[in-house]
Amino acid sequence: MKKYLDESLSFEERAEALVSEMTLEEKVYQTLHGAPAIERLDLKAYNYWNEALHGVARAGTATVFPQAIGLAATFDEDFLEEIAEAVSDEGRAKFNVQQKYGDYDIYKGLTFWSPNVNIFRDPRWGRGHETFGEDPYLTSRLGVRFIEGMQGKDEKYMKVAACAKHFAVHSGPEDERHSFNATVNEQDLRETYLPAFKACVKEAGVEVVMGAYNRTNGEPCCGSKRLLQDILRGEWEFKGHVTSDCWAIKDFHEFHMVTSTPVESVALAMNRGCDLNCGNIYGNLLKAVKDGLVEEEAITRAVTRLLTTRMKLGLFDPQEKVPFNAIDYSVVDCEEHKRLNEKAARKSAVLLKNENHMLPLDKSKYKTIGVVGPNANNRKALVGNYEGTASEYITLLEGIQRAVGDEARVLYSQGCHLCKDRVQGLAEENDRMSEVRAVADASDVIIACMGLDASLEGEEGDEGNEFASGDKPNLNLPGLQEDVLKELVKTGKPIVLVLLSGSALAIPYADQNIPAILQGWYPGARGGKAIADILFGKASPEGKLPVTFYRTTEELPDFRDYSMKNRTYRYMENEALYPFGYGLSYTDFAISGVSVSGDTIDAGGAVTVKASVKNTGAMAGAETVQVYIRACMDGAPKYQLKNLKKVALEPGEEAQVELVLRDEDFGLYNEDGVKVLNACDYEVFIGGSQPDRRSVALTGKEPDRYVVRHTGEAVALAE
Repeated sequence: MKKYLDESLSFEERAEALVSEMTLEEKVYQTLHGAPAIERLDLKAYNYWNEALHGVARAGTATVFPQAIGLAATFDEDFLEEIAEAVSDEGRAKFNVQQKYGDYDIYKGLTFWSPNVNIFRDPRWGRGHETFGEDPYLTSRLGVRFIEGMQGKDEKYMKVAACAKHFAVHSGPEDERHSFNATVNEQDLRETYLPAFKACVKEAGVEVVMGAYNRTNGEPCCGSKRLLQDILRGEWEFKGHVTSDCWAIKDFHEFHMVTSTPVESVALAMNRGCDLNCGNIYGNLLKAVKDGLVEEEAITRAVTRLLTTRMKLGLFDPQEKVPFNAIDYSVVDCEEHKRLNEKAARKSAVLLKNENHMLPLDKSKYKTIGVVGPNANNRKALVGNYEGTASEYITLLEGIQRAVGDEARVLYSQGCHLCKDRVQGLAEENDRMSEVRAVADASDVIIACMGLDASLEGEEGDEGNEFASGDKPNLNLPGLQEDVLKELVKTGKPIVLVLLSGSALAIPYADQNIPAILQGWYPGARGGKAIADILFGKASPEGKLPVTFYRTTEELPDFRDYSMKNRTYRYMENEALYPFGYGLSYTDFAISGVSVSGDTIDAGGAVTVKASVKNTGAMAGAETVQVYIRACMDGAPKYQLKNLKKVALEPGEEAQVELVLRDEDFGLYNEDGVKVLNACDYEVFIGGSQPDRRSVALTGKEPDRYVVRHTGEAVALAE
């Protein structure tokens, strides 16, 4: 028996044995994302490039869950793990049949390049909807649980391999990403940009980390000594493999200009610890070894890491030994996952405004319902990007039509193009406005569905991005959408605005003039049914904003500035339109009996927060208890989310919540990047939102406030 098949050895030992039998050329070609078969070693071809951001992507039929930003709005880490378990079950099921029929193509492996745990620091960034929002703590918690759900709980094998991307300090601008140098100080690096990656590595044991396209402080991320060697492998002791972003390594010499030739570029990446090349440029490693720029030992080490991952996935063991090989194809797009998908869409929707309890709508009151807007019947606005293929798509229009059945007539107008000044190319500008007026005049209530889709916000180079780079030029509703809203408001009819977008929009006009506003994100393939369930009261909205909704584009700092000054709820200077952590419900909750176990915190210590949450309304719903900490010292963030718990309650039901705050939750990074427990007072806020003035005004509720002190000398915390 070949040594690499000896199951008594560790996966690393077996991988080393297999790699030891390879020639240099064979090893080099194993570092490409499309790794070829080596028939003499019985090694099958394997393609590492696969995607599962919110469902198995780009490989045929799969459950298409809400986009990542929508999943983040659930503020529910237990639920994120449940979603990831469903996604990885489908991923394994699809892989099992693909292997059965000899399909080793791209998007057919078990190394899924998800989640994206970059921080959504600027709402203009086109890829922000792939993330879990603007907060490092929320992103960390959701990222960890997503990875745990993906990789599974088996003691020996991984179900699939997850990947934390894009490491690090990456959030636009998209059109400069191949040449951009993100300049960041040590404090912001540690306080904002690295925590989620650290949690994914240290807590979740993520198997793969992907480097970013850009440079960070002068070093290309996929060849960064600081990021890959000093921090990832050194400080965090990462044992998995590192992959480049796709074709990122050629940027070293073509755009970053830190090397002069492809050979120099691959040498830099390999020597700094980038094990896998998404692309084909690593073929130049043969010349790099010949020229003395790379030692063969470095390539051996990289391929050993890559084969260790495949060993962990059970790809070299008997079929019956790997429990995940028994996952049947019938799980793909199954009824259970369809119901879970609808639940996810309902849990992610955020109720931004509900004047005079306009929502939920009572169907018996309305004989004619007008549905107006470019996203009302837009399938692209359901799914975002990095999506799979659903067996059924239910748009908002279709969801409303199903919900009301024969009880009311539904009239529909597209209203306007999503971003252009006319729907039909040969028509005059604003060619649907007469139809809008006709629908409005004939309707008893109007549901306007506006926003964006992935043709407007997305990744640089995505086919069909109307804004070219994928970034948004501003936060406004694009095209004629606000003009349509104003025309609807003129009618005096009751209006509900549903926004489908992957990012924050500046909607002060709507906030002032429209009584009910619901943020639906990109709610997944069945999202129209789920949102209709909310509109007509079959479910209560429970989502919270994972990003700040600003009032204007003009108040934002320069897009290219990576300083956190005046960015996100933690540092912003103006008042938000709708704050991070905010979201209304149809029912009401009382958080009472709040206590904090002590009024001091020392290094190595912790305090426990206890609270009672009661549903005091008439409808089932869920509340997220949020705990924020503010250090009372100059230069500290305004507030930082440091713990949370989602609680689902029936009317009149009450539950107890207990949350632990550790010393590190009170610590802040200083200018040298050292986490310090400072000698100061710390305000601890416990409530259903953050403690800013705007949240208090919108909710009518003031979070409980406690003071915890560190009375000794400032002390550096062990990490």
